[in-house]
Amino acid sequence: MKRGVLLAVGAYTIWGIAPIYWKLIENIPSFEIVGHRIVWSFIVVIGVIWLLGNFHNFKNSFNSWHTIFPLLISATLLLVNWSVYIWAVNSGYIVDSSLGYFINPLVNVFLGVLFFREKLRTWQWISVGIAFIGVLYLSFSYGVLPRISLVLAFTFGFYGLIKKRISLNSITSFSIETGFLFIPAFVYLLILEINGQGSFGRGPTNGTLLLALTGLVTAIPLVMFGSAVQKVRLSSIGFIQYIAPTLQFLIGVLVYGESFNVNRIIGFSIIWIALAIFTIDSIMTARGPSLKIPAD
Repeated sequence: MKRGVLLAVGAYTIWGIAPIYWKLIENIPSFEIVGHRIVWSFIVVIGVIWLLGNFHNFKNSFNSWHTIFPLLISATLLLVNWSVYIWAVNSGYIVDSSLGYFINPLVNVFLGVLFFREKLRTWQWISVGIAFIGVLYLSFSYGVLPRISLVLAFTFGFYGLIKKRISLNSITSFSIETGFLFIPAFVYLLILEINGQGSFGRGPTNGTLLLALTGLVTAIPLVMFGSAVQKVRLSSIGFIQYIAPTLQFLIGVLVYGESFNVNRIIGFSIIWIALAIFTIDSIMTARGPSLKIPAD
């Protein structure tokens, strides 16, 4: 459990500061960046599998339709999530994307209770309720349905659900997901290069290097997340995730100067209070029954 928590914290921290990386290549079309993420991520994980001597297990994973079909769905969810997220970050909507990942823990808690019958303690339910109020407040203060936020929240929520239900290790499952997307992504990038519209190898050298490194930037936290979600309760994973949107939010406001008005201050504060309650309850419960927060 402890190792799983550390992996989850590490993954969400990397995701939290990732907007800085994507902003470095914001001049490149978003879907082209996604194509490079897919291609280079697949190359990275296949290389790791080969170095670990697990290529035989990777090939055998394709023998079971019960394994392949869920990963085909998770690959599709990943593609949608990446595409919306990269577009949002590079179009000046980092704060909007952070709201999506504030909503996502609520989706995870709901899925954990619904599909795995995970039970929440009284103070955990209270924290979920407070967080839900905060999300509702933020959503209504927008004046319109936060489409970017909702798409990010639900695609990654169901992605985590599928990853928890499969028996493959995180590296193998991620390699299969990116493998499904590799050929169409590679063909797309090849067509761009043939038509002289691609960014790889053109322009500043650092742009080409950053595109090539998208594999590492993408694969490392996703493999960490895939491993963590198999070791930690989905409801707990959901609240650890607040690390990522908090960092994204701070980067959006403090680094890139995105709008942060009174309504957002109130909404985010409500969610942070919920996170504090959930965290305190978890710590006190771990120390022993005598230290639990009383239910009434």
